[in-house]
Amino acid sequence: MESNKEFDLVLLGPTGYTGRLCAEHIAKNFPTNLKWALAGRSVQKVEDIAKELKTLNPDRTEPEIRAVQLNRQELDPLVQRTKVIINCVGPYHLYSTPVVEACAKHGTHYVDATGETPWVREIIEKYHEVAKSNGAIIIPSVGVESAPADILAWSLVKRVREDLSCDTKEVTSAIEEMKSSGASGGTLNTVLTIFDSLSFSDILKSTNPFALAASEPPKNIPSEPLVDKILGVRSVRDLGTLTTSPSGIADITIVHRSSTLMPEFYGPRFYFRQLVRVRNALVGVLFHFAFIVGLSLLILPPVRALLRKVVYAPGHGPRKEDSVNDRVEYRAVATADQKTVAPQRVFGKFRYEGSMYALTGLLLAEAAMVILEDTERVKKVSRCGIVTPATLGQPFVDRLDKVGCHVETQVFDY
Repeated sequence: MESNKEFDLVLLGPTGYTGRLCAEHIAKNFPTNLKWALAGRSVQKVEDIAKELKTLNPDRTEPEIRAVQLNRQELDPLVQRTKVIINCVGPYHLYSTPVVEACAKHGTHYVDATGETPWVREIIEKYHEVAKSNGAIIIPSVGVESAPADILAWSLVKRVREDLSCDTKEVTSAIEEMKSSGASGGTLNTVLTIFDSLSFSDILKSTNPFALAASEPPKNIPSEPLVDKILGVRSVRDLGTLTTSPSGIADITIVHRSSTLMPEFYGPRFYFRQLVRVRNALVGVLFHFAFIVGLSLLILPPVRALLRKVVYAPGHGPRKEDSVNDRVEYRAVATADQKTVAPQRVFGKFRYEGSMYALTGLLLAEAAMVILEDTERVKKVSRCGIVTPATLGQPFVDRLDKVGCHVETQVFDY
């Protein structure tokens, strides 16, 4: 039984850049009697992190330290003693499949921060039914990719259902602003290793908006003009001039998994788009083609080898003092599924002031606490298996609001 498990939380990979920030959030914000542990391959490195955490909150219970290699023999005993695993060990497609397998097999709940759509597709195919049968709630992509987009879309759909009493036909989301001091070595290394490990055709499969869907996509998917697809620029009412979003592939597939896991909530015709706001159409076209060219160049091994010489090493990233002015804001518009010439619309925002990696750390930690505190509700809503951040619902939104992630929605009067 879960109540008899030794650990409430185990943070796997606390010595990495994001893992350290997640551990700091737990140490600063969670109940001091939380039963938790830090687990990694090097006991010495994990103990060093634990010493740093002690200075942040001397009154809290210190985490246990566990040495673990990412294999079945060492993961199984740890997972069996734990209610929720927070996994910060990436690249996920290289190292974390055994972690998901162990959690699915033993009914242990799990969250991670992957943005690796091909890997998420793989673990869904292998472990969704196993996890579902064992009552495990497994939620990948609870970081900047793709929790903000997913929880904002869910909040808009909720507002449409509560205020307008109907399904949602479409949500268009845009990154209004993302000011970041830079990417960590782990993130950059993940991108490079994806191109090392996968064929171009495998990567292309993951660009399908419904690559992770739990059921068949809607029959009447909204079409876009050919010129918009070629140039990458759209003008969307109340959102402005938009273009291709680098995180769009991951965000779109996760939101569509949410909508197909909970079709009674989103509606049978729901469709989602993720873009980024730009100053004008020319900037949008340039950004779009620069993104395509950049991805194309990553196919070439010499380009990847060159990039490895200039990026941060895994485990390192921007200094905290360089991140003080970082912020992110998503804006989105939902269109109600109403049989009228001008269906009603709902506007929403997701805002956070701070480092994108601190945001990922707190998203992971707060998601884990929602699962811990409201397990049966999340099981009922998600139906278990490999699910999405949106299945955590309003308790997740409420917890995020208390730590600086603000979600707002309003029905337009016009």
